[in-house]
Amino acid sequence: MVIQNITSFFGFSSNSLPKDFLELIKLLESHQEIDEESFKLIYDAYLFGQENHKNQKRKSGEPYFIHCVAVAQILASWGMDKNIIIGGLLHDTIEDTKVTKNDIRDRYGDDVLFLVESVTNLSGIKFNSRNQQKAENFMKMFLSFAKDIRAILIKLADRLHNLKTISYLPKIKQRRFAIESKEIFIPLAHRIGMNKIKMEMEDIIFSILEPSQFKKIKKLVKSSQRDRTKYISSFISPIENELNKINIKASVFGRAKHNYSINNKMKLKNVSFSEVFDQFAIRIIVDKVEECYMILGMIHQLYTPMQDRFKDYIAMPKSNGYQSIHTTVFGSKGRIVEVQIRTNNMNKIAEIGVAAHWLYKESSSHLVKKDKILEQFAWIREMIDELNSENKNPQEFFEMLKIDLFHDEIFVFTPNGDVISLVEDATPIDFAFQVHSQVGLKCSGAKVNGHIVPLNTSLKSGDTVEVITSENKQPSYAWLKIVKMPKSKNHIKRWIKKNEYKEKIELGEEILEKGLRKIKKMSLLKDIKNNFNLFDFSNFEELYLKVANGKITIQDIIEKIEPKSSKNLDIKDETLTEKFIRKARGIAHGVSVGGLDNALINYAKCCSPIPGDKIIGYITQGRGVTIHRVSCKNYSMSSTNERFIEVNWQISDAASFMVRLKIEGEDRKGLAKDIVECTSSLNINISSVDMKGEEGVAKCSIIVQVRDTKQLNRLQTKLKTINRIYKIERR
Repeated sequence: MVIQNITSFFGFSSNSLPKDFLELIKLLESHQEIDEESFKLIYDAYLFGQENHKNQKRKSGEPYFIHCVAVAQILASWGMDKNIIIGGLLHDTIEDTKVTKNDIRDRYGDDVLFLVESVTNLSGIKFNSRNQQKAENFMKMFLSFAKDIRAILIKLADRLHNLKTISYLPKIKQRRFAIESKEIFIPLAHRIGMNKIKMEMEDIIFSILEPSQFKKIKKLVKSSQRDRTKYISSFISPIENELNKINIKASVFGRAKHNYSINNKMKLKNVSFSEVFDQFAIRIIVDKVEECYMILGMIHQLYTPMQDRFKDYIAMPKSNGYQSIHTTVFGSKGRIVEVQIRTNNMNKIAEIGVAAHWLYKESSSHLVKKDKILEQFAWIREMIDELNSENKNPQEFFEMLKIDLFHDEIFVFTPNGDVISLVEDATPIDFAFQVHSQVGLKCSGAKVNGHIVPLNTSLKSGDTVEVITSENKQPSYAWLKIVKMPKSKNHIKRWIKKNEYKEKIELGEEILEKGLRKIKKMSLLKDIKNNFNLFDFSNFEELYLKVANGKITIQDIIEKIEPKSSKNLDIKDETLTEKFIRKARGIAHGVSVGGLDNALINYAKCCSPIPGDKIIGYITQGRGVTIHRVSCKNYSMSSTNERFIEVNWQISDAASFMVRLKIEGEDRKGLAKDIVECTSSLNINISSVDMKGEEGVAKCSIIVQVRDTKQLNRLQTKLKTINRIYKIERR
């Protein structure tokens, strides 16, 4: 032990050393052996930091350096190496003293300087109420995290001690500091698996933000402690007897819920304290993985298990490295008990996180390899990819990161048995994008556990998911409301943006060419393409975009290219209808407008007209003509409007149209299957199915692709033959 050899190191006894420094060394020694060189460096950093902070005080009136030592002690309790400990002792020196970067580099090396600098940069990040600024600062913080996790560990230790000593701040500053910690640091600690620090922070924050409720919960916990201890002892006793019989050494103890967790469950489940607190929890810690499974079998022999409350995080670890077996059983008197079984190593990881644990294991190494850390956290790689993308947006990144930090995980299987990690409530589309981006972009349907399901289905752990793809399928804005994972949303947004950009360029090109052809100036097209710089555009695509958006007219273009000839052009003021015709492009999709067969049209989503319906056209600003059914409510309300124009169906046999049907029936098993099979039997494609059950009534919204009203009528007639269908109507 180093403390016992202090005399040989320095020539004086340990009694002459500061008590807080000795406590720091004892914490370090509980995890690892400290050599003479490490001891001297840490003590030198202690004296260096103390000297440079000597004239500074905390709000409590205590010397400021007490805080720095406390941060180092927290890091020591996690088993961190000497460089991280020194970084903790000196984390405020560059920011708050006259110490320079060169001073730290010359004295302790580049690695310590890097840590101190990183924490200084993190400390400069202020998370105020302005969302944009907050988002940008969160990006900076995450990049620091991705660069070297050790900086975040020091920052978390710093945050924890500041929370522990927050009582000396004014109430308004306490609340601001607590909210910031709740929004930023707690989810971050959770995501990297630092459960112990997360729970400590949560209870402190709970006491600040809801002091009366905190006191109430604390009092209730204390009053029921004796009965709980007695019950846990009676539950554990037969387990310990069986462990002795099979000669397995294990620590078995009751796991107390922290106050914040109790209060949170009461809110989420809308239950009383007694209902939450009547659920007990124990933890069993062993040496070997195989012993975990032996004990699991033993527990299920002693107590009746709840079949749907079993999770094997050893076989399928969480993305933050967490491993454990969770099972829930019925104890005596019908009380529910959750049992967690894990090894000593797994328990350490559960408390301080896999990254911190890895750093402890690698404490002999001077430098932390970023790639090895990233191996532990696939989600970090995805976030870094997003930050490095050309479309990075601070606010979007902030929202994405919030989602990723807060969501729990589920584990689903591919048909081949591969495990895919998803966030809670993820959909088949999320699954498809996790498999591959191209699979996601071509996703047209999905099977879950062998059954076709709607794309908005929430997946559950243990589901086997098969993705159905189609070359003709394309993402839509509707998908953004369905998917739950940041990765999926980003791929969809990028695809939509790319395709909208392409479509607008094509539209701009067509408008320009049709406009030039109309005034017999097609010969100018080559000159326009060669002189786009006259319009202050960096490329010709910009010109097309401006034309498509109506920001520049044919007249404007000719005035730049041929100023003299533009004066002689007969370009008349256009009516609304003529403006629409000017933007005409290609063959209309099944409709001729006012005798024209080359109109830009859109089908109204409010009534979804299909061939066979009586229709009317409505001229819109910038989007051509919108086609409504004559029976549409939007048409009947304003049928005298001059914007309405005569339209007629002009379709090909290959054309298909989307129609939404609302179906109501008895909420029975197999109803969705019957609807899908009935529709498929008529060779009609289903785009989406959404079904909900309320008070015994199933309400189904189905979108199908049909040719005309005749095919739709056949489908409705066939659907009415399904057993216990009450109503079918077109929406």
